[in-house]
Parts: sequence; C-alpha cells; structure tokens
Amino acid sequence: MNITISHSSKEPIYQQIIDQIRHQILIGAVRPGDPLPSIRQLARDLRVSVITTKRAYEELEREGLIRSVVGKGSYIAPGNTMDTLREQRISQLRCRLQQLVEEAAELGLSREELITWVRQCDCGEDQES
Repeated sequence: MNITISHSSKEPIYQQIIDQIRHQILIGAVRPGDPLPSIRQLARDLRVSVITTKRAYEELEREGLIRSVVGKGSYIAPGNTMDTLREQRISQLRCRLQQLVEEAAELGLSREELITWVRQCDCGEDQES
C-alpha cells in the first residue's frame, strides 16, 4: 500500500492517511482480507507519530472499513467495503449539494438555474449536443 502525506497540507496527517486508504479501497487496489502495515510500521515509514497512525486506523475501524485483531494486525474488513464507502461518499455529496442549493437560494438563484449549470459542467462524460 502506497501512502504519501504532505506536511504542508492544511489537512491533518491522520485525515490524509484515512482518505488515502479509503481511496485504495474504493478503486479496488486493496481487497477484503488484505493486511495493512502495522501502526508502528506505517508511522515509521511516513515519519509521523504512532498516535497519528493509531488515530487513522481507529477511525477506519469505526467506519467498518478495517478490522484489527490484537496481536495479528489490521486488515481490510470483509464484506461490501467498497459499497459501504460509496454509500458514505454519496451521503456526504448529498449534504454538500443541499448546502449549495440553500446558498443559491440565499442569492436568489433558482433550482432550475443550478440544474442548467450542472448540465453544462464538463464531468468527463459525453455531453449531448
């Protein structure tokens, strides 16, 4: 597993670790049952505190994305971790979209205007002419 952190980022290091492991799960680079580096080994590799890596692993475990076994290490959780992660991200996206709709309404913009903007966005999909 390749994790790269940026000490100059505004995002906390533990969050960078979480985000990168989530991404690895989402793209299928790691699969259920795959082992993760030990907390100490990852801290050593990234040159960060053991507390930082422990916090990241604890959060991932709370989300059900990894499982830790005392004396054996941490593993990608069995089951539909990709589906779970996808559903979490969709939920976050819906929340952000709701915030945008509310902000647009405060500015006097209609939902129809927002829908038009979304249709005009180049999202990497083929656009209908």
